[in-house]
Amino acid sequence: MEVINALGRRKAAIARVYLTAGTGVITINGRPLENYFPSGLLQYVVKQPLTVTDNEGKYDVKVNLNGGGTKGQAEALRLGIARAICKVDAEAFRPTLKINGFLTRDPRTVERKKPGRPGARKRFQFSKR
Repeated sequence: MEVINALGRRKAAIARVYLTAGTGVITINGRPLENYFPSGLLQYVVKQPLTVTDNEGKYDVKVNLNGGGTKGQAEALRLGIARAICKVDAEAFRPTLKINGFLTRDPRTVERKKPGRPGARKRFQFSKR
């Protein structure tokens, strides 16, 4: 099996995922998953596409991850892994990934700050006099 690459985005985070046949090692920016995401919840989020499709321990995942915060990075990585698994065998894995919502990109991002205001929607306190 050759290297399969996919891209995952969430908020400001971008994950470039490279999937190869292997033993289930996930490496993010040269560091192991447990070291990069110490939180068990974020590790669970990252591994979701692999566990749902019963591919845990079958593929090695190498990731270049930058931008955003930890939650956005974890969800970008989840999308990238799901897209890569889908490229391996679309007929077998796509329906289960789609039902669980791992193939949809979450388009919500931070709204930009408008000029003359303290934030995107917030306004300065109104003074009648």
